[in-house]
Amino acid sequence: MRSPVFFDLEYTAWEGSMANRWLKPGEFREVVQIGAVKVDGASFEVIAEFEVLVCPRINKALSPYFENLTGITNAALAARGADIREAYERFVAFAGEGPIISFGRDDIVLAHNLALYGIAGAAPLPAHHNIAPWLNANGVATNGLHACDVARACGVSFKNREHDALEDARSLVAGARALIGRGAANIFSDARA
Repeated sequence: MRSPVFFDLEYTAWEGSMANRWLKPGEFREVVQIGAVKVDGASFEVIAEFEVLVCPRINKALSPYFENLTGITNAALAARGADIREAYERFVAFAGEGPIISFGRDDIVLAHNLALYGIAGAAPLPAHHNIAPWLNANGVATNGLHACDVARACGVSFKNREHDALEDARSLVAGARALIGRGAANIFSDARA
């Protein structure tokens, strides 16, 4: 059985960028952090975790809005940020055969970053699954939620840092584990979505 990998991204943002869908001139959703949790598909026990900071290439300085939202600072990027290609390849290697699961279409954001920077020949992502339809089918209304909200929306006390990619991936795992524990079909045990 392939081990599912729940992941989340943080990407450049400014005050109002979400409402404007990153359509203002010069605004791009450049990946700044990738966080992931690999679990056993049957027991949901954590096998491994992954986290990497990524240096944006176009908007190299993070906005004060982003720093406040995520806790990721320009100083942290300077100290331990990786280039997107290296970070992406490390994530793909961590995921292995996948599948990879996110809240929404973070797989598209990763692909967009590769295209934005003209990176060709990168390893393909494993099969991606958006967890939101499964959550909705199991009574969790996802409209207006973010990955960091999933655990609480599924009835799990979750007090970790919000808008941190690794913590948000943990939120997805905690929420899925709770719903499965209450009888929801474990679509992750055989990598179906």
